Amino acid sequence: MVFDLDGVLVDSETVWDEVRQAFARRHGGTWLPDSTRAMQGMSTPEWADYLVTAVGVKLTPAEAATGVVAEMARRYETGPPVLPGAVDVVRAVAARHPVAIASSSPPVLITSFLAATGLADVVPVAVSSEQAGAGKPAPDVYLLATAELGVEASRCAAVEDSTNGLRSALAAGMTVYAVPNPHFPPDPEVLAQVTVLHSITDLPAALAG
Repeated sequence: MVFDLDGVLVDSETVWDEVRQAFARRHGGTWLPDSTRAMQGMSTPEWADYLVTAVGVKLTPAEAATGVVAEMARRYETGPPVLPGAVDVVRAVAARHPVAIASSSPPVLITSFLAATGLADVVPVAVSSEQAGAGKPAPDVYLLATAELGVEASRCAAVEDSTNGLRSALAAGMTVYAVPNPHFPPDPEVLAQVTVLHSITDLPAALAG
């Protein structure tokens, strides 16, 4: 079982959006109507380049990435905004199946989440799209996670919340569960291709069924 992080285990999609928008304003950028949705699932190099080339941030992509990730790390200093029941769900699933995390967050924030929740002992594989070479909706991060688990992607399930994340897991050939993000609802045509759950806490029963 492979979990997305942002929006599935951590209620951080709005935090990412707030931080990026404020950063863009401070550095001469103009937020576009589709910027929020466009960047969901992008790897750090991809969204940093987007901030520069599409939003107009007057920095290099490397500087944009460093600035945004530093602010996100500050927000996480008091603990990431873990969604209710998420830690118990990961532990319950890990008791029956190998588990991994495949996230678009940079490794420093994934590590922060695992440390804060005590899940490092039950999640043997946690990969960032930075390590995979391409962000979601490309399947790369899911293929990397399943390879590190030693299981074929077609024999794995994924749980996602966003349009690009769902497309990524589908492209990897996985069984896909959606916990739709209430702030940024996935496209209906993508939801029609997956099993939709009301809450992350519904996942263990769905897997058992």
